[in-house]
Amino acid sequence: MQYQRNVYGETLVELGRENKDIVVLDADLSSSTRTAFFAREFPERFFNMGVAEQNMMATAAGLASCGKIVFVSTFALFASGRAWDQIRNSICYNNFNVKIVATHSGISVGPDGASHQALEDIALMRVIPKMFVIVPADCHQTRQAVLAAAKHLGPVYIRLGRPKIEDLENQDFEIGKANIIRKGKDISIIACGIMVKQALDAAEILKKEGVEARVVNMSTLKPIDKKTIFDCAKETKGIITAEEHSVIGGLGGAVSEAIAEMPSKKPLRKIGVQDRFGQSGEPAELMKEYGLTKEDIVRAAKELCPN
Repeated sequence: MQYQRNVYGETLVELGRENKDIVVLDADLSSSTRTAFFAREFPERFFNMGVAEQNMMATAAGLASCGKIVFVSTFALFASGRAWDQIRNSICYNNFNVKIVATHSGISVGPDGASHQALEDIALMRVIPKMFVIVPADCHQTRQAVLAAAKHLGPVYIRLGRPKIEDLENQDFEIGKANIIRKGKDISIIACGIMVKQALDAAEILKKEGVEARVVNMSTLKPIDKKTIFDCAKETKGIITAEEHSVIGGLGGAVSEAIAEMPSKKPLRKIGVQDRFGQSGEPAELMKEYGLTKEDIVRAAKELCPN
């Protein structure tokens, strides 16, 4: 078990050693986002912008216009919400080389409550032209995603959580490519982020009850892997999406949009936050309260595959 943000900070240092054009900005949260790792080794390439997220994004655009590869970090709610105008008009409109790596996403932020729990950030980022959106499932994928973002020409949004998480097996990463991490013919569970582990646990429960669940790690939400979604719809009886985000505009919305393009439709159930704000509580309690557990996935699967 380890923090995704620790891996992010370590990978930034690795990139900084390899490329002097890597610069990092943070909004007075570097100890939490772990950009402090980069700041300690490369103080001349690290800029603490204070609690001024809009200025930070505009500054990032300016640095990128001069040929820098800019990594920008703060909590997901502040990165996506407070600075949306600057991300859209200054960064994405110009296709600048800015990588927004936002931490402390979703309700697993816990006791900080609704004011800090980003449940809408994927939707906000996914709708902007030229923006790529990545939600790694574990720490191994986090490192690969950060490295891939550095190589990609254009804006990228990477969504990381707050708690420690365990690494899953064989979670390689390629932008725009989903990983089928468990085969199954009855139902498809397409998940992202920390919900991939919940999906795998649900699949184990379903197997004991005679339901073979396919589990897909959809680590890139934009551009989304439509082929894998189409295959799931053609080869199984239905699809469940699982995300630690609002069911509006996130993974569930993206998969729904893809299925709508198919000539024959399949039933879909969305596991996620049902048009609600977050609240204070321990992460495990909130996951249960908001219906984001393996048991919730199992119930949805049984609805689609009744005995």
